[in-house]
Order: sequence, then structure tokens, then C-alpha cells
Amino acid sequence: MIHKVVIANRGEIALRILRACKELGIKTVAVHSDVDSEALHVKLADQSVCIGPAPSIDSYLNMKAIISAAEVTDADAIHPGYGFLSENAEFADICNNCGLTFIGPTAENMRLMGDKISARQTVTSAGVPILPGTKDGVPNVEEAVRIAGEIGYPVIIKATAGGGGRGMKIVHSPASLPNAFAAARSEAQSGFGNPEVYIEKYCERPRHVEIQILADKHGHVIHLGERDCSIQRRHQKLIEEAPCAILPDDVRQRMGDCAVAAAKAVNYSSVGTIEFLLDANNDFYFMEMNTRVQVEHPVTEMITGVDIIKEQILAAAGEELRFKQEDIKINGHAIECRINAEDPEKFTPCPGLINGYHTPGGLGVRVDSAVYDQYKVLPHYDSMIAKLIVHAETREEAIKRMSRALDEYLIEGIKTTISFHQKIMNNKEFIEGDIDTGFLERVKI
Repeated sequence: MIHKVVIANRGEIALRILRACKELGIKTVAVHSDVDSEALHVKLADQSVCIGPAPSIDSYLNMKAIISAAEVTDADAIHPGYGFLSENAEFADICNNCGLTFIGPTAENMRLMGDKISARQTVTSAGVPILPGTKDGVPNVEEAVRIAGEIGYPVIIKATAGGGGRGMKIVHSPASLPNAFAAARSEAQSGFGNPEVYIEKYCERPRHVEIQILADKHGHVIHLGERDCSIQRRHQKLIEEAPCAILPDDVRQRMGDCAVAAAKAVNYSSVGTIEFLLDANNDFYFMEMNTRVQVEHPVTEMITGVDIIKEQILAAAGEELRFKQEDIKINGHAIECRINAEDPEKFTPCPGLINGYHTPGGLGVRVDSAVYDQYKVLPHYDSMIAKLIVHAETREEAIKRMSRALDEYLIEGIKTTISFHQKIMNNKEFIEGDIDTGFLERVKI
């Protein structure tokens, strides 16, 4: 069993990992930048180590400092959370070479599924449907024009090493393709150090539906149902819910089977997510695999009762899954709102001092957050400061519960997106379930 874990992250996910470790009887080490010394996970961990100054590149992305923190505290494992080093294959290799358990998939898994072209090739061989597109990177704009003409417009250009919407351009006509191709390559180079892009058919007004995977080192793979993550702004998820309200049972079964097949095709061994696009005909297509825990994992925990972080830690320790597929039962409906320290009109970051803080409560309400009254939201990191999650018997009840919980949530001193989420919960189309990834572009909120 793992005895002591270095939590190589910050904010709510660091606190979430810490809580899971405590319940498993595992000691924790919080690493932090010099400006994060008052962070809640630092206060609650068994030990803490400062790993550098505020910039992420000097602290939370500083592999040598994190490994050193593990060595000086006699930790035997590192949990990367999400973001930062969570999908860095080199870091996973370094951990293993230093005799540390990396709580996540293998470096090989990350390399194979982190490159979108090799991921598409792998899942295709496992029988998972993909959108028509290129099997390899597109070398130049002339080839891009030819391929797009064969596929048919609209098409989407994507960075092969991409994520988070960077290096991604939708093209509706031949005239706009050259500029979009150049922009995608430029963004890919600056964002990921790799300018390679590929092209696939663009699915109009799709839903973003993903399947949560659990896998151990003994070849066992199950899924925990799906999440609908269609409410997005510039490809960034804002609201997630589980299950998908409009998914027929037979499609749900096929999607889950495909996700498991994809994970088995790479001998996957950790938690992960297979992401799909779902069109208006309920046909679905593989989009990508996230080889880490997701921000939105709580909605799946709420409807299944499975602690995903605990299962991830146990799988890394070499234990077999404690569940079989038939053990997983979906109960009710859950919704998550990401609360960001941002201007709700402009979506620009609003760091600063929180001088009043009160969280909502009541049946079926959960808040995952590491902020508190008099906490200073820093400008150096992601603006998400909390996740508000609710659970109820039906989607209709969950929306009402979320609306009530948002009304109770008090964060003073800074601007947040609470009011934005309140508007969504009261929007007629959202309530009726008429949503897709372009919802915020076509609906005035």
C-alpha cells in the first residue's frame, strides 16, 4: 500500500486528494509556491514543502523541486491532480525512475492517447467510431485545402497535441481555411511546442458527452456512466451534469462499451475519461481521451456513490478494482457549476481578497473549494475557485436545487460567475434540455 503522497497541485483538487488520502490512512505532503503558503491544503496536510516562487514554471511545473520534496519527506507516491504535470509522460517516467508511484496511468498511456492522431488510430482499431478525417498530421495548407474539399465543409482543424480549445479552428468555407490553418499551427506551437495539426469533419450542434473509466493493473476496466459537458465557452467547460438527459439506453450501452474497449486497447490502468461528440441523430464519435482525473468528476461520484480519487489511488497501489460493471448503478441526477473569480459579463479574471464567504448547504449540496474568508485569490493561477455540485432524484429537481444553492452562495470582495450560473439555471432552453456545445453562442444569457 502507498504510505505517503506528495500532492503536486493546488486549490480544490489538492484538497480533494488530501481528503481521500486521509480516509485511506495515507499521510500527505503539500507542495506549494511561496505565495501559496496560506492555502488550505497546506494547512491541513501532514507536511508541507515550498517548491519555488509564484510562476507555475518555477513551482508547480518544477519537476526537480517536486521530486526533491518527495525525497526529503520520505514520500513513496505523487498525485498530480489535473492540469500542471498530470498528463506529462516525462514526469511519470521520472517518478518511476526515482522509485515513486505516479498516481495516474503509465507514461506510455499518456503518450499514446495524448497525441490525437495516434489516439484516433488506436480507438479505431478497437471499433470505436470517429469522425471522418486525416489519419496523420497535415503538412501544409495546400494539402489542407485538398483534404477539406474531400471531407466536405464545415471542418475543424485541431492540434495533435492539443487540449482546452487551443490550436482548434472551425472552417466553414475554402476561403477561410488558409488563415485558420496558419492560426491553428501557430497556437499549437506556442501552446504545446508542436505545430502539427490534423483535420476532421465538424459536427454541428453536438453535445459533449464523456464516459468515466476506472481501470486497474490487472486488466479490469469498467465505466461509471456518462457526463454531459455541453455548456462551454470557447471550448472551456462551465457546467457539467450526469447522466446525459437525452441519451437513449441503447446508445448509453454502446457508448460505455466503446469507452471500455478504447481503454483496454491501450492496457489502461487508472481513472480516465473517453470524450465523445453526440449528434442530433444520437450517433457518437470519439473526440479524445483525458488520461487524468477530470474537474467534473464529482457529478459522477454523486450519481454512483463511487469515490473516484480513492479508486485512482488504490489502482496505482496495485489493488484490483473493488467493483464490477454490474455493481455500478446510476441514481438520480447531478449538476456541477464551476465558480470562477471572473467578471461574469466579460469573463476576465478578478483576483483579490475574499472578505465575506458563506457556502450553501442542505440535502444534496456539495462544495469543492479551497477558499475561505480572508483568502486572497491569486492572479498567477487558474481562476476557478470552487465547484458547486448538487444531486437530486430528477434533472428538474437538480436544476431547482442548484438555483437555490447559488442564491445561498456568498463570496464578497471579488467578482465571481455565480450570477452567470443563476441565469443559466433559469434559462428556458437549458431547463428543457435543448443544449449543445454552441449553446452560449446562440442563446443570450
